[in-house]
Amino acid sequence: MASFLDLESMADEMKPSICTSSFLFGCELNSSARSYTFKVSDEDDSDHILALNMVCLSEDAKDECNIVEIVGYDYQNQEISVPVANLKLSCQPWLNLDDFQLQPPVTFRLRSGSGPVHLAGQHRIFHRRDLSDNEFSEEEESFSETDESLDAEEDFSPIKPAKKQRKS
Repeated sequence: MASFLDLESMADEMKPSICTSSFLFGCELNSSARSYTFKVSDEDDSDHILALNMVCLSEDAKDECNIVEIVGYDYQNQEISVPVANLKLSCQPWLNLDDFQLQPPVTFRLRSGSGPVHLAGQHRIFHRRDLSDNEFSEEEESFSETDESLDAEEDFSPIKPAKKQRKS
């Protein structure tokens, strides 16, 4: 799973920066392609998360039960398969998965039905960078200079309430 760092607890140590990238993910399961495996390179040292948002039937799907299951690994590194959606065109053509987060490798399988079933979500990548990286340092410096110039411009006198006129 992605490791989120508690930067406050690393007071005197060099703090790594975490740069995130997010990409659109989508795949289709049907009678000819009954499974799809999402995996990343073993050489990649970044953390990857697949966040599923929705699973839905296509308009040309038959009115039958389409069961989608996810095959992944549990905390003991044992393979586990879990059904996540049972879709039928006439009563439940789509399902909101609300950012259901998975760690690759993970396989999506159409256990029953002929689909087509579409899965959509985001592939999130958490890169680690060293703070001594010149590009990162330059970005921070230019950002802080911009902040200082904005602070100088915002020195306005406070708005004073208007005085009421009395009728004589």
